[in-house]
Amino acid sequence: MKIPSLALRTLFLAIACVLCADVVGAVGDPKPAATQEHYIATWQAEAVAQMQKYGIPASITLAQGILESGNGVSELAQRSNNHFGIKCHSTWTGKRTYHDDDQKGECFRVYDDAKQSYEDHSQFLLRDRYARLFELEPTDYKGWAKGLKACGYATNPKYANLLITLIERHNLQELDVPGGTWPGEEALASKKRNVREHDVVRRANNGGGTLDLGRSHRLRTTEHGVQFVYAEEGDTQASLTQDLDIMPWQIRAYNEVTKNHEFKAGDRIYLQPKKGHAATTWYTVRQGQNLWQISQMHGVRTKALARKNNMDPADPLQPGMKLSLQWPLNKDGKLPWYARAMGAGGK
Repeated sequence: MKIPSLALRTLFLAIACVLCADVVGAVGDPKPAATQEHYIATWQAEAVAQMQKYGIPASITLAQGILESGNGVSELAQRSNNHFGIKCHSTWTGKRTYHDDDQKGECFRVYDDAKQSYEDHSQFLLRDRYARLFELEPTDYKGWAKGLKACGYATNPKYANLLITLIERHNLQELDVPGGTWPGEEALASKKRNVREHDVVRRANNGGGTLDLGRSHRLRTTEHGVQFVYAEEGDTQASLTQDLDIMPWQIRAYNEVTKNHEFKAGDRIYLQPKKGHAATTWYTVRQGQNLWQISQMHGVRTKALARKNNMDPADPLQPGMKLSLQWPLNKDGKLPWYARAMGAGGK
């Protein structure tokens, strides 16, 4: 094999260090508790401030934030502080990132902090496209929800109903009245759900952990910072959406399942997106396992796991074969030299 020049090896090693830092550093990434109630408690003041400044109902802003950001823990929200899924468009001159949405590799706005995302969301709705919404009363949350869908804010045909459901589930319309307060604040405290974010981070830094949120399921954190609970006997997707304060689409998307999937007792149910890598380097396949089952065990997306191992997600697995959970294998099924240089063992 031809050995790369010293300059090339140095360059590749620098790139590998960045990749490795991303893998290792993920353990300590701040991850707030992934519940709708915690999101509301965190951002209600900002939503009200935006309402007072621009006339956009606070209930609508919060419901959109919950829906678009996955309770604030979607990849776009965590890495880009984008809580409203706002794309770049031709007028955007700030930072940008690229994600697959309606089309592959679409451009989304990046903010220095999430408050900036809230301000930009309000500015975004001031465009002529949404002008008719401001003819509605701030207390007409149903009119705003239906108007946002009619004006083309989102492509989901159920978008308006999703917003209205969120608002009424948490009584967010109370915030649209001058001097109104969110009634869920007291309930949040009484149910012991007001866990501070630094507690979640501390447990993640210590290699995972559990948090008692005052419900039957205990919130857990993987070693690389992904929140999940264990399924219990009798759990259904419908019951889980109520117990975990999470939308049905989030359960399906975060766990890569269909709406007909039935979780078994002991299965991991992720409350935020799985990562592109795991906390450990290798896994040895056991009898009867498939790629999705292994992805659920380690908090790594199935497609990412397949790419790392030069496979198709539907390919059958053989007992005893070793899967790379962190690094992409080369065509010979070996770790690249820069991964080995970083101390990754195995092939």
